[in-house]
Amino acid sequence: MLIIGRLLLGVGVGFANQSTPVYLSEMAPAKIRGALNICFQVAITSGILVANLINYGTSNMAKNGWRVSLGLAAVPAILMVIGSFFLPDTPNSMLERGKYEEAKQMLKKVRGTENVDHEFQDIRDACEAAKKVEHPWKNIRQSKYRPALVFCSAIPFFQQITGINVIMFYAPVLFKTLGFGDDAALMSAVITGVVNVLATFVSLYSVDRFGRRFLFLEGGIQMFICQILVGSFIGLKFGTTGTGTLTPATADWILVFICVYVAGFAWSWGPLGWLVPSEICPLEIRPAGQAINVSVNMFFTFLIGQFFLTMLCHMKFGLFYFFAGMVAIMTIFIYFLFPETRGVPIEEMGRVWKQHWFWKNYIPDDAVIGGNDEN
Repeated sequence: MLIIGRLLLGVGVGFANQSTPVYLSEMAPAKIRGALNICFQVAITSGILVANLINYGTSNMAKNGWRVSLGLAAVPAILMVIGSFFLPDTPNSMLERGKYEEAKQMLKKVRGTENVDHEFQDIRDACEAAKKVEHPWKNIRQSKYRPALVFCSAIPFFQQITGINVIMFYAPVLFKTLGFGDDAALMSAVITGVVNVLATFVSLYSVDRFGRRFLFLEGGIQMFICQILVGSFIGLKFGTTGTGTLTPATADWILVFICVYVAGFAWSWGPLGWLVPSEICPLEIRPAGQAINVSVNMFFTFLIGQFFLTMLCHMKFGLFYFFAGMVAIMTIFIYFLFPETRGVPIEEMGRVWKQHWFWKNYIPDDAVIGGNDEN
């Protein structure tokens, strides 16, 4: 029963992860699209924190604590179902179905102004181009969509290979292994959850002020340093044999560096892993691009979740060095290949790729739509 329920839950999570970032990106004005989209990540991190608090509270219940913990998960699901009945369609979705006047009225409503002609025309041009595409899964492999395909595949892969799910999934197990008691391990997981939520609000403030590249690079450097420090502390105390003890001071320092690591992820790769793929795909391949993003994300979440404990047993402190190496690779990847997308309307993203030193070789002139400065 639990396995079947978990599979059905996975279907629901997949649908939500597929639709929510795209919906937010299509409804938001370009100048605040990042902040509004990151509200999705705020909700995720808040949910993780609440789940940790519930687990901490129900752990002391003698018999039915696990039932209460699982059953309360129905509350946000019910809220999502009820709330979805009050959500309007996006202008992009209306245009795709030929509802031109309704789409324009909706665009005026969500922008709060009557002056939407330039943006509406850009969206309409993108919709007309999208209607000519019959096979988005086939077309996304075309040269002009190469940047979108690469980043919709690489960003979710790198997001998971940072090792964040090692911390979030196995925080109580990890802290218990390091010498914390049962209650202390759960409380440490709650602490990292609080840091996760608070740091996500930092990205909410900064993503449209400093841009995506800055947060990607700063977060990558911060995570790299913390992974090296945590690995070194554990290596010095436990060595390659895995035997040893932690002093309270050392345990506290490990917790501090893990929290700083979680903060670095929470204001960079965490929210941007959902924001960037949802805003870089042209309308004609957007469903395929977002599906790839979600699928790659979930696949590597599953893979790392399955093999983490085995890797920890064999690699011991070297596992943190492994994740640090992956963080270094992905930070270099972003530095050289990812252009800034802050404030660029989704329909004009082709212009960004055309101006990039590497991706311009893949983008033909007719793939650049718009050019209006209207935000």
